[in-house]
Amino acid sequence: MDINKLAALRELSAHKTMTEVARNLHLSPSAISQQIAMLEQELDIALIERSGRGVELTLAGERLVQYADKIFYEIESARAEMFSLKQQVAGRVRIAAFPSVAAALIPRTLSMLKKTHPRLSVTFEEMEPEESLNALRGWQTDIALIDDLNVPGLPEPNIAVMPLMEDVFNVILPPGHHLAKRKKIPLAELRNEHWVTDTASQNYTVMLTAACRASGFDPQIVARCKGFEVTIAMIRGGCAIAILPELRASFDLEGTSVRRVSPELRRRISVGFRQNEKRSPLIRAVLLSLYECTLLSGKCSPEAQAILQKLRQEDEK
Repeated sequence: MDINKLAALRELSAHKTMTEVARNLHLSPSAISQQIAMLEQELDIALIERSGRGVELTLAGERLVQYADKIFYEIESARAEMFSLKQQVAGRVRIAAFPSVAAALIPRTLSMLKKTHPRLSVTFEEMEPEESLNALRGWQTDIALIDDLNVPGLPEPNIAVMPLMEDVFNVILPPGHHLAKRKKIPLAELRNEHWVTDTASQNYTVMLTAACRASGFDPQIVARCKGFEVTIAMIRGGCAIAILPELRASFDLEGTSVRRVSPELRRRISVGFRQNEKRSPLIRAVLLSLYECTLLSGKCSPEAQAILQKLRQEDEK
């Protein structure tokens, strides 16, 4: 079996359409279809079936992807060890991160890596935490930024997770709001407000509702938005208030008031990668830059600072 055909099938298991798989693998949709057809012909069994506008894997296709995952795991393990033996920082690393942390860290990280490791090719894709963790499992990304709001606890034994930063939630108030004179606002005093929530993360709404209920009320949600722009427009227009993470609240909030809330709400942001790639010079190089940029942002937790110190020491060897 050709490894490129297996790669196409694995991508198809994650993305469901030939067009998206073709884009990810830099091939044409017809080339992807041909690879899958050749694989089916070689094995004499159907691996996919049409489902609406996309495709679904058959039972045989799903089982083959499980074997393919193991094959790619061994390939990546071998590659990581070879790079480790050479201490060579050259190749490709893919990063996935959710919007707020991506905007705060990824541009600076990529810029730093361009200068420190010009032979290292780093690509980035915006994904929500659960999506990026799935991509990490499926070998569609190499480093995933996740938070404990959406991915609580350690995901699984073959995924390494290290703390990166902590992010507090602030309340965003419309222009002229009567509570804007306060530096910190008890959550209970927001009981009569109208709220706008971010539906990109269902767990965010769960967290908000639980926090409000702990303060004795249910939030009156009048708007549910997928985009940050719409959320802020609703606040600027005086339609609602929102509680947003500080990372997100550091962008384009002109005309609003940002205040602390009590009790304090926070999330922990971590970086995940495959356990077997821990020694890869490529992964270590990206991690070092990521932690350096986190330190520059002023949000590096004590645990993360200790990790950064260790990464620096390893880099000097």
